[in-house]
Amino acid sequence: MHISDTTVKDMLLKSKKVTAEQIKTAQDASGNEKLPLQEAVIKASLINDKDLTKLYSAEIDVPYAELSGKEIDREVLKLIPERIARQYNAVLFGVGNDGSKLLAMDNPDDVQAVNFLKKELGNEIKIYISTNQNILSALDQYKGNIGSELTKVISPDEQTEEDEEVSEEDLAEDSPIAQTVNLLIEYAVKAGASDVHIEPREGHVLVRYRVDGILKEANKLPKKVMNALVSRIKILSNLKIDEKRAPQDGRFKIAASGQVYALRVSTLPIVDGEKVVMRILNESSKALTLEELGYWGYSLNIINKAIVQPHGLILVTGPTGSGKSTSLFSILSLLNSPTVNISTVEDPVEYRIPGTNQTQVNPVAGMTFVNGLRALLRQDPNVIMVGEIRDGETADLAVQAALTGHLVFSTLHTNNAATCLPRLLDMSIEAFLIASTVRAVVGQRLVRRLCTECRESIAPDEVTLKRIHEAFNLDEAGGMKQIHDLEVQALEGGIGKNSTPKGKTDTSALSTSENKISRIWKAHEGGCDTCNHTGYKGRLGIYEVLGSTPTIQKLIVGNATSDVIQDESIKEGMITMQVDGFIKALRGQTSIEEILRVTSEK
Repeated sequence: MHISDTTVKDMLLKSKKVTAEQIKTAQDASGNEKLPLQEAVIKASLINDKDLTKLYSAEIDVPYAELSGKEIDREVLKLIPERIARQYNAVLFGVGNDGSKLLAMDNPDDVQAVNFLKKELGNEIKIYISTNQNILSALDQYKGNIGSELTKVISPDEQTEEDEEVSEEDLAEDSPIAQTVNLLIEYAVKAGASDVHIEPREGHVLVRYRVDGILKEANKLPKKVMNALVSRIKILSNLKIDEKRAPQDGRFKIAASGQVYALRVSTLPIVDGEKVVMRILNESSKALTLEELGYWGYSLNIINKAIVQPHGLILVTGPTGSGKSTSLFSILSLLNSPTVNISTVEDPVEYRIPGTNQTQVNPVAGMTFVNGLRALLRQDPNVIMVGEIRDGETADLAVQAALTGHLVFSTLHTNNAATCLPRLLDMSIEAFLIASTVRAVVGQRLVRRLCTECRESIAPDEVTLKRIHEAFNLDEAGGMKQIHDLEVQALEGGIGKNSTPKGKTDTSALSTSENKISRIWKAHEGGCDTCNHTGYKGRLGIYEVLGSTPTIQKLIVGNATSDVIQDESIKEGMITMQVDGFIKALRGQTSIEEILRVTSEK
């Protein structure tokens, strides 16, 4: 889709989404790259591709079609041969009530393409406009399921003995093994997986995907392909093929569905061979806002106040895979500007942030967190991010950096926000230094998001109500009143926006007169096509943000326990992760079961 600069400017000004000054700034910033205004405003984050396409849809009076996550009937899809569909970036995605064929294009102004497709399909077609990314994702549906695609490149041989030798032919770019690796990654991306596990077993190779935090079996491959499969991945990751006795870490990039993905690779020798885990990171994705991540109310207010301070220490805590890096990515992107020098030392570098200076830890070369942080302090930084505080020396340097005029971000592995502060004491950091440098501590977890197409709202029975009261420690008076007030605040603060199923009114789940739970949301037992029959699609965070108030500072200096600090923070307005999750469950964003699953370890 190509939109003239004049049309882009007129649409944006008419929509009042941006000002003329912002447009000029975006044009000037991209002047050296000679980008069209359409690309410049997207690059400057003034508008995203989807919203710009919607504006253009209204401008040219062509309806917009959202294809992302939409399962298309393969019989309808294949009415256009894949080769033609890819050539013209066009997808048939349905049939209208009047029998017309629904055709999505990223450039409906392409008269030649439209005329050709009308000859192929007949004149009874209705043209829609969609983003290029939407079209590319839909084109992926021409492929069958992963099992059938793998069968095309790997013959279903009954032999299960693992080949000891890997030939050069096995590792060639067009070899069945190379195609297998590509297919495994492509289907992982299509499934929305965060990790791919390739695990040797006694008689086969097990492939599992982690989707929305849950591991699921995807396929089983013949054991004989294991060596070649691992070797191919090692070549892509620039690892040593002949080193099979020690773990290795690497990284490579791949383009899939029109986006660039970085794959972080880890190999580990186990009893039956070498296990490979590939973490999938979307390098094309933009940082989400804190609101989009799930921050709201008190938590959002405290974190926003903390990140605009000229100096201090802001810590994010939680177990592995709880979204700490994503939170920091969003915060650093928010602070990123030409006038701010942001420097990081990470292990590994997960998200690339244009305009910042990111350093990868490399212990073999002597680049540890400690040495990296020392080096950063000589690089005239305004903002420093240390991937993780693992020891007293790193903690001490981070505190000293915060004391000497830097805004420092880091992570710790603790159960909640309050236990983070005594943890620093355990690392031999003086209590008065903790009190004077820490600006905020974020505790977080990730929960699965209920599928908005099939989730269900039900009236809880007495047994369910009793379980909820016990699990969330709610009494009929004070506890429920607090939840009700927070739930209303959540609705007013926008936490419930865009989360209500079509045709249903977004009303409070609590009876306003009696402060009792009248409705709860749950996942549909069978799910639907949109959520791949799981009842959940995507994830969101639940948070608690502990602010640094004079009272909290006094407790820290007095070596108070984490329980005392937490109780005082709650009195001052802090919402715990569990309560935050409970409110999001009442709003229909997640389920009670999900909140209990991820917070029960506390």
